[in-house]
Amino acid sequence: MSVDVTHPLLDVLLAGGTREDRLTHVRVLPAREAALADWPVWADAAIVAGYRKLGVDRPWVHQVEAAEAAWARRHVALATSTGSGKSLAFWLPALTSVRADVAAATVDPGRIETSARRGTVIYLSPTKALAADQLHSLQGLLDAAGTRDLRVATCDGDTPREERTWVQEHADVVLTNPDFLHFSLLPNHRRWARLLRGLRYVVVDEGHAYRGVFGAHVSLVLRRLARLAAHYGPGAPTFVVASATTAEPAVSAARLVGALPDDVVAVTRDTSPSGRRTFALWQPPEVAGWRRAEPEEEVQAQPGDAPLVATEKGGAAHPRRSATAEVADLLADLAAHGARTLAFTRSRRGAESVATQTRDHLRRAAPALAGRVAAYRGGYLPEERRELERALRTGELLGLATTNALELGVDISGLDAVLMAGWPGTRMSLWQQAGRAGRAGADGLVAFVAREDPLDTYLVQHPEAVFEAPLEATVFDPANPYVLAPHLCAAAQEVPLRSEDLGAFGEPAVVRDILEVLVARGALRRRSTGWYWTHAQPASGLTDLRGAGGSPVRVVEAVTGRLLGTVDAGSADGQVHDGAVYVHQGVTYVVDRLDLEDHVALVVRRDVDHGTWSREVMEIAISPDEEGSSRPVVERDWGPVAWGLGPVEVTSQVVSFQRRRLPDMQVLGTEALDLPSHTLRTTAVWWTVPDFVLRAAGVTAEETPGALHAAEHASIGLLPLLATCDRWDLGGVSTELHADTGQATVFVYDGYPGGAGFAERGFELGATWLRATREAIAACSCAEGCPACVQSPKCGSYNSPLDKAAAVRLLDAVLAHAPE
Repeated sequence: MSVDVTHPLLDVLLAGGTREDRLTHVRVLPAREAALADWPVWADAAIVAGYRKLGVDRPWVHQVEAAEAAWARRHVALATSTGSGKSLAFWLPALTSVRADVAAATVDPGRIETSARRGTVIYLSPTKALAADQLHSLQGLLDAAGTRDLRVATCDGDTPREERTWVQEHADVVLTNPDFLHFSLLPNHRRWARLLRGLRYVVVDEGHAYRGVFGAHVSLVLRRLARLAAHYGPGAPTFVVASATTAEPAVSAARLVGALPDDVVAVTRDTSPSGRRTFALWQPPEVAGWRRAEPEEEVQAQPGDAPLVATEKGGAAHPRRSATAEVADLLADLAAHGARTLAFTRSRRGAESVATQTRDHLRRAAPALAGRVAAYRGGYLPEERRELERALRTGELLGLATTNALELGVDISGLDAVLMAGWPGTRMSLWQQAGRAGRAGADGLVAFVAREDPLDTYLVQHPEAVFEAPLEATVFDPANPYVLAPHLCAAAQEVPLRSEDLGAFGEPAVVRDILEVLVARGALRRRSTGWYWTHAQPASGLTDLRGAGGSPVRVVEAVTGRLLGTVDAGSADGQVHDGAVYVHQGVTYVVDRLDLEDHVALVVRRDVDHGTWSREVMEIAISPDEEGSSRPVVERDWGPVAWGLGPVEVTSQVVSFQRRRLPDMQVLGTEALDLPSHTLRTTAVWWTVPDFVLRAAGVTAEETPGALHAAEHASIGLLPLLATCDRWDLGGVSTELHADTGQATVFVYDGYPGGAGFAERGFELGATWLRATREAIAACSCAEGCPACVQSPKCGSYNSPLDKAAAVRLLDAVLAHAPE
């Protein structure tokens, strides 16, 4: 395409025109001027003085609108862009409230007595990093304000006992996360009675991060928190939910905190200044000969595990270079020109791969800069993450390859560019990541680099789906019985549940039905005064908010005993099994032994020329009659084609791994593994096709497995267009004869316990979903199937068998029976 270069860094990416054929679209987003307002009359003078000393002479209009609503004790949904100063909007009323109580307290020389009227604040973030960052900013504000009477502290699972006791007894503002509320604060609420008694405000930062099953869990944690605050104090606290720009923010915030949408004030008009952003859509070039599998793809315990195998010449007609290799080149070029850049990747392995390749490029072209590029991801130790954040802020680092860990609101400003290696999952995440470029009113460059994936390919060729489609709503279901039941047990342990409490947790009749099931199973005891927890163990242990499946596995260097990082329990089998290669900031280690009982993987430092990829096998069974399930199987017929939606059990096991030479991905060997199987109870959508429909469509018995498998992969890749998810939230199984249906069947399931609403969305929009799937396969120019249509980066059977042409005939036959 002919390009009018509107940003000097875009010319850097284009390399003087030699990469111009990779650019599929450029969109220039105009700058926005600030709209200012006066400070509220009620705002504490010292806090205002502190903000002014930090350079905020007057606040923006949206900050004042949100602060005024919170001060009036209205719940607030503040949904504006990255870098729009949301923290001022919630700290101004919260700190003013606490300061007013401090002024009213009895003051003795040298110390402040806590009065019964003294208010408190809880700040919640989805990550410890964000809470630590907010503490740093908040302490800077209080120092600027010259106040010494506010006591602010973080408290989480890493906080030593002595510090935790001090927080319980003295802190006015506690910065923490939902996990700490669930596992520690709420079960031990009597120790936190002072904090709960005075609780005025609860700030929920990065509210858009609470979606799916995690969002449902956090919603119920917040309802338990409000119930205990009302138990100890005069009433429930005021919630302020700060979020990225999203659809229906008031509805989402109300569902999150257990309020009615009319009780939430939505502030969505962003009045902060914004520089012009140049947004490029980018497709890596074709690679002649054969396609190298993308080495960055992260193996996940479920829904799937294996990346693409190398395809010999003739497999895919137009194989393309991997997104991570392309982004590494672009990041190196930007760093060589002095641009401060974040490169977002889809996985931990991807972040390490981009950083390593970028440093290799710079060692050849600009050796002095190679040390100014690093990786940032989950699993690093807290002190290592803090040092990387500091180095990026100060400019010591020019480039950082990161997972979405830096998508959230850690205050890193002044960046020149953002690169994205693959679709981040939702448009909300896309704009949250893009907002890192050109913050504080400066111009910025954003480039979305497509992976070979049906959705990525579609988006870079259809820019209207990126720039003009509406934002997604934050979808989660607190009524999911798999999520709700353990939280009802936890609430009953905290304070016995009464009939009048049930409405706080959902529709009272539905909640009562689940309680009766829990009574029948012996989890709770029913008495005339309510429902009681009568067991010795804490009820909070019945559920894991993040679905990690247990304690994280510590990665420890065997020789020195040094802790390198952690891996989620659910990913450990696939990532740190015996013999696995583990990469940390470009340094390779080999796992000597994985001890699942002690949650530790012992590794040995070793330079190797290969990576490892595990293989997982799985089975799926429909389980409609589980006692107490409120999700029976729902069926719908399209003539001979049948659709189903309901509970399933997915049993998976990592059974082997391959060693593949880097970078050409040649298979060096396969080794069996002896690891336990895991069962996921979740929700799936499925469709079945009888043999006579397949044969009438010209799909032979030999072609059927490949046709079903290809249709399954492509449908998983396209469902994110219709549901608030990405393909890594989904799993799939296809079989020419399933035991429960008796026919050829394709299953797509939610990769979370109990389900997350994604399969249900596919069931509701079945015809639209399969038509988009059919078109994506048929429109792809490859001969036999490629990553842009039917190959999957997480296929447990190494993308075999796949039959692209038969999949199109299969989907045509299914859609022929679809209702108008």
